[in-house]
Amino acid sequence: MPEDTGLRARWRQWLLDLPRAAKRVALIGSDLILLSAALWGSISLRYGELYIPDNWGAVILMAAGPLITIATFWWSGLYRLVTRYISYRGTMQIIAGVALSVLVWTLFVFMFGQLGVPRSSVLLYGFMAAGLIALSRQIAGLVLKSAGIAIPVFPAEHEKKNVIIYGAGQMGVQLLQSLQSARDRQAVGFVDTSSSLWGQYVGGVKVYRPEKLEHLIRRAGVREVLLALPGSQRRERRQILQDLERFPVEVKVLPAYEDFASGRVGVNDLRPVDVGELLGREPVQPSLELLERNTKDKSILVTGAGGSIGSELVRQILKQGPKRIVLLDLSEVALYEIEMEVRERVEAQPVDAPVIAVVAVLGSVLDSALVTETIRTYAIETIYHAAAYKHVPIVEHNPIAGLNNNVFGAVVIADCARQHNVERVVLISTDKAVRPTNVMGASKRLSELVLQAHAADGAKTVFTMVRFGNVLDSSGSVVRRFRKQIQNGGPVTVTHKDIERFFMSIPEAAELVIQAGAMAKGGEVFVLHMGEPVKIEALARLMVHLSGLEVRDEENPNGDIAIAYTGLRPGEKLYEELLIGANTTGTEHPRIWQSGEPFLSAADLAHELDVLKAAMAARDAQTIQALLLRTVEGYQPHSATTPLAGAPEPAWTNATRTLH
Repeated sequence: MPEDTGLRARWRQWLLDLPRAAKRVALIGSDLILLSAALWGSISLRYGELYIPDNWGAVILMAAGPLITIATFWWSGLYRLVTRYISYRGTMQIIAGVALSVLVWTLFVFMFGQLGVPRSSVLLYGFMAAGLIALSRQIAGLVLKSAGIAIPVFPAEHEKKNVIIYGAGQMGVQLLQSLQSARDRQAVGFVDTSSSLWGQYVGGVKVYRPEKLEHLIRRAGVREVLLALPGSQRRERRQILQDLERFPVEVKVLPAYEDFASGRVGVNDLRPVDVGELLGREPVQPSLELLERNTKDKSILVTGAGGSIGSELVRQILKQGPKRIVLLDLSEVALYEIEMEVRERVEAQPVDAPVIAVVAVLGSVLDSALVTETIRTYAIETIYHAAAYKHVPIVEHNPIAGLNNNVFGAVVIADCARQHNVERVVLISTDKAVRPTNVMGASKRLSELVLQAHAADGAKTVFTMVRFGNVLDSSGSVVRRFRKQIQNGGPVTVTHKDIERFFMSIPEAAELVIQAGAMAKGGEVFVLHMGEPVKIEALARLMVHLSGLEVRDEENPNGDIAIAYTGLRPGEKLYEELLIGANTTGTEHPRIWQSGEPFLSAADLAHELDVLKAAMAARDAQTIQALLLRTVEGYQPHSATTPLAGAPEPAWTNATRTLH
């Protein structure tokens, strides 16, 4: 039976892939056979026996009947309708075409003196022809698509919003039917990139080529475009969204097709375009072996579990079936939310699934006693250290708090993990650690040095770091700020016209972090491939346009939302980097690199950290900055002071362990 199903699917796909011209020829041939059968059957029924023409005139008349009907269908545009999406309008078009052709054929019959064709058979031919052709279209529709036959829905009397559906495939048809039921929107046209559909009618609505989009928007006063393309067509979706940016329309997209088709969600669940759908990349299939290597059946601790990255790490780890997951966070609210979410996910698992223990620990990574107790009590095997202060301007204005949390939090985690033989510690780092211009970046580079020193000092625990850029829609993300500013009517604030940033979706980043950590042997700095950098000004303009609004500037003084340039904030770079040196190699994953970078010996680093701790206790800003200048390679603060006279330069080591 499965083989038969596969054959039917391949045959159906073969039919769908035929050129439009071949499909029309096949349809005309089928109609000719059915119409001829209808005419012959109607005359035979009238005579009560099988009718055989006894003269050439009768043969000509019998041939003329179906041919006239075919010509009428062609003239009325019936062959431009997409057969698998035949609608109420298509059925009415068949009836009208048959009626007109029967009228014309009747004139021929009487002009030729009937020639053996009874007048009563004319009406019978009309009924049989219309019935057979309409039935053939419905059967073809059922064969060529998995969804059922479109149910005719008549428009409501009240005024509707004119919309365009981009995508005339199965999702588009499903959306059209839902629009007809909802009655608050009216589709004035489909737009599709498939040339075989141009000029056809799908569900009674014409399909246009993309070049006609601007004309259609202006002619019908369209203010909303509904994107009906599956998420798997990410590249095409992204290109279409970029093309739509220049039009004054709001773009909305369907939820997951499975939810939409099943009826769990409807037209009211159409959502605005997420900017991640434009900046996101084609997905790379993750390695299940890498994902499971340090998570499946393991007892795992995630610090900063309530944050953007920490919470997504928790979600991804849950999918791999850990034995226990311990959530550590300083924020009670954030910890409560992620704990509730995790418990709901665990409870929703199948009854026969292994039980996952969930533990919430409220506290700071600076609390050595708490971290030690957590590791010992729950037999922690893998730690993902995501707890950190990451907001550049805030840390710049509060450097001691930032350094204390980011650097000495990493010290506590690394010391406790090593002391209690935790198998693996993965530090979540940032591109701002590369030649930093701010305290936040410097603090993260120092935290990397902490783990590198432990790894080089012969630790049994595998210490590794994963470095990447901005994640879309995280806390503090410009995407959230821009969205809120647009909702409030603007202006949208951009620090500099030329500022650029790397972006990655939170799920992709978390997934890659887990895989990178699994490849570590000890001391590596892994770098996630972030793609091409994005201009923040272009991102702001894009979000304004996709909200159906226009940017107000010198070229368009009547626009809706202005863009204001506020200047670079303290410690902010125009461009971010991911690598310090050129010693970079690939790994078994195409989007994960390994960077061999300099580090300090454990003894040298311990001395520098003692100096830092004393300077922080004395709130000695000059000594703190001098220490950062000599320990963090490439550190260039926006208001640098001269390092302390006579301060010794550390002995850098330019080697790390490499992957085998």
